[in-house]
Amino acid sequence: MRRLLDFLHRHEPRGQALSHLKSGIGAIVAMTLVGALAALTGLPMLLAPFGATAVLLFGQAESTLAQPANVFGGYLLAAAISVAVLAVLPNAWWVATIAVGLSIATMLALRVTHPPAGAVPLVAFSTHMPAETLFVVVVVGAACLVAVAMIHHRLPPRITYPRRPPDPA
Repeated sequence: MRRLLDFLHRHEPRGQALSHLKSGIGAIVAMTLVGALAALTGLPMLLAPFGATAVLLFGQAESTLAQPANVFGGYLLAAAISVAVLAVLPNAWWVATIAVGLSIATMLALRVTHPPAGAVPLVAFSTHMPAETLFVVVVVGAACLVAVAMIHHRLPPRITYPRRPPDPA
């Protein structure tokens, strides 16, 4: 029974309703901007990974995984690895699994882990999106989300975003 309770225990601290509402509104604004760009440009900007990025940026902005270097680094690495793997290996379903694993390992090694970026190879392989389109979409989408987050977190209740590095001792 104890093991079952371990699975059900919530580890997130209780928040405040105003902060939760602010997070939801920030995500709506950011995703609306990305969606409007999709409508204006015809680019497939409303990718599922961006929704997961919005959860981190607006709900867990203090997390290392939500910092701009992680967002941009994770998306760019995953896109580059997806394009490279697709160019080298045949277009079979299992190729996407290799690209996901390589993306994760590279993000971890370079310390720019952004979990939503792990889905980029799946998007690239399932949509057969051209390489240049994939790069434009991930860079522009990430830029929109991070820019809105930077403005959003300056509004009360304020959160320091992006996090500042610790002062050298």
